[in-house]
Amino acid sequence: MERLHITGGVPLRGTLAVQGSKNAVLPILAAAAAIPGRFALSNCPSIRDVDVTLALLKGLGVRWTRRGGCLELDSREAPGSAPDPALAGQLRASVLLLGALLARLGRAEIPLPGGCVLGARPLDLHLRALEELGVRVQCEAGRLFCRGRPRGGSVLLRYPSVGATENLMLAALGAAGPVRVLGAAREPEIRDLADFLTACGARLRGAGSSCVEISPAPLHGAVHRILPDRMEAATWLCAGAATGGCLTLTGLRPGHLEPVLALLEQAGCRVQRGANALRLTAGPLRSPGSVVTGPYPGFPTDAQAPMMAALLRAEGCTLFRETVFEGRYRHVPALRAMGAQIETAGSLARVRGVKALRGAAVRATDLRGAAAMVIAALAARGESAITEARHLDRGYGDFVRRLRCLGALVEAEGG
Repeated sequence: MERLHITGGVPLRGTLAVQGSKNAVLPILAAAAAIPGRFALSNCPSIRDVDVTLALLKGLGVRWTRRGGCLELDSREAPGSAPDPALAGQLRASVLLLGALLARLGRAEIPLPGGCVLGARPLDLHLRALEELGVRVQCEAGRLFCRGRPRGGSVLLRYPSVGATENLMLAALGAAGPVRVLGAAREPEIRDLADFLTACGARLRGAGSSCVEISPAPLHGAVHRILPDRMEAATWLCAGAATGGCLTLTGLRPGHLEPVLALLEQAGCRVQRGANALRLTAGPLRSPGSVVTGPYPGFPTDAQAPMMAALLRAEGCTLFRETVFEGRYRHVPALRAMGAQIETAGSLARVRGVKALRGAAVRATDLRGAAAMVIAALAARGESAITEARHLDRGYGDFVRRLRCLGALVEAEGG
């Protein structure tokens, strides 16, 4: 999908089932390379990042078949230790193969990962923690060379990095003794990885808290259902709010979305919570005051751009503070082209609500920024054209068809 044409001004209405989580399935797929066995995963999203990860696994010798949202994998044969650099360079999550291959083989050669360009996203948290566990790490010519199985012990993360926590959990599967990760990330996707590893026989405690402990244990294949995607749900909710619509989302866990729901309610939306569903009814929007991103259970950085787009016409002034990624305001110039009033200074962005947005031709630069441009275009008067819309394919399955099901006037070109 290279270009989207959107005619705005239509309130989104209808019901959507939320897809499986992109941020949960990718570490679980990496874990399949760490464990000899056969696996069955359900609720697997049909997105490009999953396709690239599966291609990486195939190149390492992991066999798989897919039927809709059901994925079967077979990793009983020992995988290779060097993923395809061309594929690994396409997504950030390829770095998780580092921990997985160390656990399985005691060695790994990983190209520096790719994905969206969001400023500095250093791997030093991953590498220093592995070195503390006895792994030898070298970086040469854009590749990481790691040797040695981790020994047991405790490591402290100075920041609760989701990726570093996941990498250490995977590496610990092959450690000589128990590994304790202090300062661990607490996101729901961490708990989903832990649930999968537990189903595979891992002895694991504390996932979802700041201290996770993994002890050596025999491992085997398992069956697992992927967690619903809270970031996809947040995107649809923000689109509903921006367009003055009424949406029902099913197949999700509302408790994982509380920071997003609370802000939407402060902004004037009505949110009805069910056991596995949400209904959002948009009202006249007003500023919720401020939006500060942070590690879970704080407001998620992946929802910052969609929320900014939702509040472009909110009465008053909203102050955004981005504390996770320094390059997370790359969508702002496109929103300004649509008539938004946004001032940025470092980690801060001040949004003054405007009465109306206008359609414009803009270029997407990353996954969540592209989603923000779609939301603004849906709320704008007239037509918008979004180029490089392929970024959306990384995290949103069947995006155009699902938008149309909600009443959106949207056409796609290219792929």
